[in-house]
Amino acid sequence: MTQQHPITPPPELVEQWAHLPADWNTVAFLIAQWGADQELQACCALMDNWGLEECDLRDARRPNLTSLKQQALVALHAVASGANDMREQRQDLETIRLALEQLDD
Repeated sequence: MTQQHPITPPPELVEQWAHLPADWNTVAFLIAQWGADQELQACCALMDNWGLEECDLRDARRPNLTSLKQQALVALHAVASGANDMREQRQDLETIRLALEQLDD
């Protein structure tokens, strides 16, 4: 029997990533972020089991989380002002697209 690593994404999430109309860098970032978030959750759960405060660890490892909306607004400003090169502009446009996809129709 093959033992699956505890930080293996579920098949439906892998399928979703596989069909994203995004460049490899964006998909790699999403995958890495998902894995890191799973590891942080596991560490926080372990700390909770030991009776330790987890919020210090979470705050230290995920400082100033910005929402996708906030990221898109920053990206829009960068695109509108011409404050980035073509590589950054593609990343900014991808961020804006991801934010727009989150909106209800």
